[in-house]
Amino acid sequence: MNYHGTTILAVRKDGKIAVAGDGQVTLNDTVIKHHAKKVRKIYNDQIIVGFAGATADAFTLYDKFEAKLERYNGNLTRSAVELARDWRTDKYLRRLEAILIAVDKTNMFLISGNGDVIEPDEDIIGIGSGGTAARAAAAALIKHSDLNAKRLVEESMAIAASLCIYTNNWFVVEEL
Repeated sequence: MNYHGTTILAVRKDGKIAVAGDGQVTLNDTVIKHHAKKVRKIYNDQIIVGFAGATADAFTLYDKFEAKLERYNGNLTRSAVELARDWRTDKYLRRLEAILIAVDKTNMFLISGNGDVIEPDEDIIGIGSGGTAARAAAAALIKHSDLNAKRLVEESMAIAASLCIYTNNWFVVEEL
């Protein structure tokens, strides 16, 4: 059985950050959930994380990441690097199939089990099955509209949902 889909999009614009995630969970060729929450605030609501991949794996990573944030006093960069290092080297964690976006007021990272901690050149990250479409839409809207960060991610996610069968139109948006 294969779980598919998720679209997560993070955008920073005019000093504001918005992260959106769709709510669809698909098992093989069937939608089994429409309102999953894949984006949340953690560490005293100072950091937003979103995940794509296996749900149970993502929750495990959330817990590990929150522990890193507590250990390093909310330092997102250090916590992301330490999580990626553990994820890559630990025999159990290495099997987890998920990818994370983590943002705070000044940093934006994609964190993977390959040991990647990537900060984008632009203030946009899109992951998951519709991530490329959402990212492309956001890049165009940043250049050609005056939408604020929240409206920008909502419109970009709607575009991704119109293209990706694993992305629906029910979004959770968190802002900093």
